[in-house]
Amino acid sequence: MQSKNQLLSLPILKEKDVSITLKREDLLHPYISGNKYRKLKYNLEAAQMKGHHTLLTFGGAYSNHIDALAYAGKEKGMQTIGVIRGEEIKDAWSSNTTLKRASANGMVFKFVSREAYREKDSDGFVSQLRKDFGDFYTIPEGGTNALAVKGCEEILDSNDQKFDIICTCVGTGGTVSGLINASNTSQKVLGFSALKGDFLKSDIRKMVKKDNWRLITDYHFGGYAKINIELIDFINQFKATTDIPLDPIYTGKMLFGLLDMIKNDNFVPGTNILVIHTGGIQGVEGMNTVLKKKNLPLLTI
Repeated sequence: MQSKNQLLSLPILKEKDVSITLKREDLLHPYISGNKYRKLKYNLEAAQMKGHHTLLTFGGAYSNHIDALAYAGKEKGMQTIGVIRGEEIKDAWSSNTTLKRASANGMVFKFVSREAYREKDSDGFVSQLRKDFGDFYTIPEGGTNALAVKGCEEILDSNDQKFDIICTCVGTGGTVSGLINASNTSQKVLGFSALKGDFLKSDIRKMVKKDNWRLITDYHFGGYAKINIELIDFINQFKATTDIPLDPIYTGKMLFGLLDMIKNDNFVPGTNILVIHTGGIQGVEGMNTVLKKKNLPLLTI
């Protein structure tokens, strides 16, 4: 499968003589969104080659990864298990759009406290999971491992060598690592972190062999899944102008940050930028539920 490249037409780009082309990875698959499709490709192959029939992973209540794995498992005829962070949603998960859809696609949930979730990689935690569910193939939270990075290296093709800058949003570091590995050394890769802090730098360094990249940490809007009216207005205006939906966790923050950098002359005239749209639109419905409770404007899809 191959995504399409779409040139953006925005007044600020014309004013600053900078071009942005959006690689529509969000259109790769009708249900397995963007970078999740890439991350799961080789993991699913490995699980099947090893004779596994069950996939287990971890995530939050609105996780794109949880949603994608549930559908991928259904498509491959495999059982899926989601270890979900936060016991508070245990008795109300059916009102959560992401978990409701994952369950409809066959995923079984195990809800754990946030304290217990922090121990998810420990031998004791994993041992208990095997007692509960039997044998399974583990895919990490967010889907990032060496096989996921390998899949994300396939995002770029020969037509993308002409770009000066490659931009993506960053959650666990797998997507940006794949892009760095597949980029030319003459290209600069910018990763826009959705998380507060720059701790992801060390994770990314473990997965790449080039230094032609930079982690941008100025546009997280307070941290993971944090959002305000300014970001809501930006996402809705972007949709109205371009007819392209953005999600509030990743792509919305990335495009907000990139256009702010362009506005502030961070790129020389003539710069040709490729932006990876990693999908995640399934999370908008869930976010709108949260925004409605807070009496904030809703996101348009």
